[in-house]
Amino acid sequence: MAVDELDTRILRLLLEQPRTSVREYARILGVARGTLQARLDRMERDAVITGTGPSLSPAALGHPVLAFVHIEVTQGHLDDVGDALAAVPEIVEAFSITGGGDLLARVVGRDNAHLEDVIQKLISLPGVVRTRTEVALRERVPYRLLPLVESVGRAARG
Repeated sequence: MAVDELDTRILRLLLEQPRTSVREYARILGVARGTLQARLDRMERDAVITGTGPSLSPAALGHPVLAFVHIEVTQGHLDDVGDALAAVPEIVEAFSITGGGDLLARVVGRDNAHLEDVIQKLISLPGVVRTRTEVALRERVPYRLLPLVESVGRAARG
């Protein structure tokens, strides 16, 4: 989907002020509420906007340890293992990957001992051959989309 300058301004506002009303967004942007709502609906339909819920902090929920676990899977069991990962609450994301493994899971834990327990649970899943874990020491670039939105907006302006 092509994103134009108004879409970029809308996305910027959504990222910077996520709890503002549609009416207030329209006022800030200087557009009719109907225009804004149509743009929001289109961007949701086209999956540019994929959610409106809050961002939660695993650390604030008592899980400050973050690790990335590479999981090697027995051939033909990728879907089964992927489905099994969804049942592990400490796995906050998982991806099929190329390279050093078949799956990459973002895993949180209360402490290192808890993280080890979660990894042992992963190793015991049918179809898992081995895992390799990398513990994050510090977040250097937090998850962000605003720079990407701004880059897309600049490209849309020409």
